Amino acid sequence: MSKYEKRYDEILTNIENVRVRVNQHQIIKIIAVSKSVDAKAIEDMYNIGQRAFGENRVQDLKSKVLELEKLPIEWHFIGRLQTNKINALIDLNPSLMHSCSSLDMAKEIDKRLGVKGKTMNLLLQINSAHEEQKAGVNPELAIDIYDEILATCKNINLKGVMSIGAHSEEEKLIKESFELTHSIYNNLENRGAKYCSMGMSGDYELAVECGANMLRIGSVLFH
Repeated sequence: MSKYEKRYDEILTNIENVRVRVNQHQIIKIIAVSKSVDAKAIEDMYNIGQRAFGENRVQDLKSKVLELEKLPIEWHFIGRLQTNKINALIDLNPSLMHSCSSLDMAKEIDKRLGVKGKTMNLLLQINSAHEEQKAGVNPELAIDIYDEILATCKNINLKGVMSIGAHSEEEKLIKESFELTHSIYNNLENRGAKYCSMGMSGDYELAVECGANMLRIGSVLFH
């Protein structure tokens, strides 16, 4: 039995308990955040049944994609993207890029995709806690920006929204930030939004309660 198996089962059970309580129809996808572990750990987790993995640095994603190319892993990019790394990310063909944090970024990615004759699946990152240190669009502008990307960025496939819960010890504030993101997601479902990516190791159960259908879980899975 892999050292991760017990932990993985516990997390799945925790998610299932919340899901059954709040929304039995909710299908929840886990992105295993593998930024702090090596390729062997990812392979171990893959062998348990986990298929989607997330990295937050383009260089790390590249090295792991190459090292694990024999496995049909679904790679996600979840970090802040610097302009000078956009081409490198496009070349890696991630399944989903979670952290498109502005209209300008979307337009720049779209332009580079056009040059390369490619498309990319993206989530719009929303700063739903209104925290200065966090990336993401203002929640009050999120729907307008989403619509603008849909209208103008033909090489981008918008798949929904992402946010990071409020940086707080107060569950009430975290919950409010999740609920705000989810309400925006609800308004965007008729535009084809499929994913509401929110919730990490410390707050994933609360995120499920608030409607998340994609979780980015790292430390409680791997450590």
